[in-house]
Amino acid sequence: MKPHAWILLLLLSLAAVPGCAMNETRELPEPRAGVVTDMAEFEAFLALAPTPDEFREVYPDVVLILPGDIATREYRTDNSRYFADLDEEERITGGSFQ
Repeated sequence: MKPHAWILLLLLSLAAVPGCAMNETRELPEPRAGVVTDMAEFEAFLALAPTPDEFREVYPDVVLILPGDIATREYRTDNSRYFADLDEEERITGGSFQ
């Protein structure tokens, strides 16, 4: 078999492997305006391990602070700013409101 054929075969086999999709679409909850008031609903959303973009899509009014971001440390009591913890796939696994 020619080298080009082997490369094509390899690429086709990788494309067929489940979980290798680069742009996986998931069903997300409807966007929620304002600050977080329902903590059980918020924790259920975090259990999905959302990406930062998914978080911003569902909670557009909550400021998302990622590791390495520079942010002021004023104290907020309205759940309007979330400091996220990320896993190795850069999905949100937890964090805290500050």
